[in-house]
Amino acid sequence: MEQARFVIALVLSFFVFYFWNVFFVKEPPTQPKSVQTAKEKLPIQPVEKIEKKEESLPPVQPALLERMPKTIKVTSPLYTAHFSEKGAKITQFSLTKYKETVMPDSPPKELISNTLSDGTVLSGTAGGSISGLTQAVFSASAEEISAQRQPEKLSFIWLSPEGIEIEKSFLFSPDTYAIGLTVTIRNRSARAVQESVTLSLKDMAPPEDSNYGFEGPSALLNDSLEQIKLKSLKDKTVYTGKLRWLALESRYFMSAVLPAASEDASMNLSLSADGKILESRYIRPLASIQPGGQSVSEFTLFFGPKSLNVLRQLNNSLEKAINFGMFDILAKPCLWLMNYLYGFIPNYGVAIIILTLLVKLVLWPLGNKSYKSMNDMKKLQPYMTEIREKYKDDKAKMNQEIMNLYKTYKINPMGGCLPMIVQIPVFFALYRMLYEAIELRHAPFFGWINDLSAPDRLFQFGFSIPFMQPPYGIPVLTLIMGGTMFLQQKMSPPPGDPAQAKMMMFMPLIFTVIFINFSSGLVLYWLINNILSIAQQYYISKKNA
Repeated sequence: MEQARFVIALVLSFFVFYFWNVFFVKEPPTQPKSVQTAKEKLPIQPVEKIEKKEESLPPVQPALLERMPKTIKVTSPLYTAHFSEKGAKITQFSLTKYKETVMPDSPPKELISNTLSDGTVLSGTAGGSISGLTQAVFSASAEEISAQRQPEKLSFIWLSPEGIEIEKSFLFSPDTYAIGLTVTIRNRSARAVQESVTLSLKDMAPPEDSNYGFEGPSALLNDSLEQIKLKSLKDKTVYTGKLRWLALESRYFMSAVLPAASEDASMNLSLSADGKILESRYIRPLASIQPGGQSVSEFTLFFGPKSLNVLRQLNNSLEKAINFGMFDILAKPCLWLMNYLYGFIPNYGVAIIILTLLVKLVLWPLGNKSYKSMNDMKKLQPYMTEIREKYKDDKAKMNQEIMNLYKTYKINPMGGCLPMIVQIPVFFALYRMLYEAIELRHAPFFGWINDLSAPDRLFQFGFSIPFMQPPYGIPVLTLIMGGTMFLQQKMSPPPGDPAQAKMMMFMPLIFTVIFINFSSGLVLYWLINNILSIAQQYYISKKNA
């Protein structure tokens, strides 16, 4: 029992090493397998809007000769997008209020990689009865759209050789990242067709060794958030049910497709043959479209930041995509409080310091119990050393005498450990929140710390440093944090076993090496928490001297 604190330290180290190995250590690269989209027999059912026109239809025009597709530029106060007439797809989408890097002359953040030649928001049909759609060149209603003050509409129309007309109409608004999309299938042929709309989002596949936090395909399926790791695609690629939305997420941004209402549909996931491009395909059930009739499907597209404030304003449950893991219930209130503090003091570094202070005040009673127990244990060290020396050849007797010592002085050997365990969920909740909060992206603190979402580096070295990820420099905050952990270790009662005592002294060094690549916002939290803990421990030790 006298070694309880040492055991807790080992448990904490295990958690840290486990999360480090899982989320930071790169595995040997494997050649990803191509995942083919599963084919399902989709039920035939009416879609939301099926209209039949009784009047005579105009004669089918011959297919247009192949021509070079034009690019249409769309601008709003929030973004600039480029659409191609080939496929009526989005080929570029840059966010005006976000930059690629922290440098002042950095270009706007581009959500569609240059290597993604196909673009995204690709339309298709599930029935396969409309030939030529994959290579279709649509006709755009305008050559440029500016939605600076009021909503503006852009339409693309394509007519198949058989007489099936596809129209994609986009509606852009100046005050939101949401884009309205209406896909209309008009049957101008002489036969009925069984078809339904499909929409595909494409993006570069996230690295399998991505840091702690989710990146990849997600969906709100049957009112439950599904976040699918790429390795899961080897076993399952089709998800069917009441689908409210599907999305492709990165650390700070996301693209999403949302139908007008939750409906029975499928999400099909696939990787390209080289494993570099990820596709998430939304498939509606088949619908019968009679000659002269049409099918209208309404969607909302989202291309923008993973910000709770932004997503909640859309009022379509997309904010559920922001999930901080098993401690989400703790992380989101901390995020709200941090943003609330930022409203009064426009510096997220200062907001993190105040947040840390408030969290410490909440946990203050637990800390008092912990440090009082540790102080009492420190007073017993001479007696425990004497017992170990006296009964070093009789472990059973030694443990019995130590337990009698605890009973005599009414000390709980676990009293200093349990409060530490309670703080573990708070640490992981704040870590996940500080890692994924877009508010900290490119947020400056002071001096050389100009991005609280990145590791702090003073100066830039032209050579690599062991255990350090680029850029290479002096991790000032991390080194100071390691110093505070060393001071805490010196203030704590040492384990009775000399070997354990030496191992415990290595803990600050181990934590310093692990934290060297953490975001400066998280290191700042841990540093301030250590300073406050040292002050509290010193106060308790003097009070109970």
